[in-house]
Amino acid sequence: MNIRIAIVEDNAQMREGLSAIIRMTPGFLLVANCAHGKAAVEELPGAHPDVTIMDINMPQMNGIECVRELRRRKCSGQFLMLTIEENTDRVFAALEAGAHGYLIKNMPADRIIEAVRELHSGGSPISPQIARKLVHTFQKPGAAPASPSEPDHNLTEREQQVLTRFAQGDRAKDVADQLGISVYTVQTHVRNIYDKLHVRSLAEAVAKARVI
Repeated sequence: MNIRIAIVEDNAQMREGLSAIIRMTPGFLLVANCAHGKAAVEELPGAHPDVTIMDINMPQMNGIECVRELRRRKCSGQFLMLTIEENTDRVFAALEAGAHGYLIKNMPADRIIEAVRELHSGGSPISPQIARKLVHTFQKPGAAPASPSEPDHNLTEREQQVLTRFAQGDRAKDVADQLGISVYTVQTHVRNIYDKLHVRSLAEAVAKARVI
């Protein structure tokens, strides 16, 4: 079954480039191609995308506001945010709005394709530099300390290893290879981490557990 994908991007060149990548990738189906957030709010609920690639910096309605409104309208699927900046405040705002992945726009095409597949299969792709910034934010003096009653958040040793690898910018396949386990097992560990930390993405998990 094809992964249904929507694109929301105000830059015409970027939007058409992403559209071409999606159309040429086996197993992908482009169901919506929106030039701004307001168009996405009207079109996406009826298009039923599995994954929406969303630009964060758009006029009139930015990507964060768009995700929040789409979630309010019960638009299903996952949201992969694209940005040219590594702003941690915007990352947190996007996660709170309902996004599950966050990539820098200069990522090569194969990485974007991989991120869409990873997101659709239950992962939470995030650019390494953004993951580092999130962790550094939570390591600054004055950052909220971990709960004294749950110093390790009840994560198993293997779950901590998996989360540490992701925090260092590794992808699911890399984590599986390094730990000698399958990608499916990595994804199972990720789901368990989500449940234990009460988060919806690896970015939130990395920040909450402060594994580096």
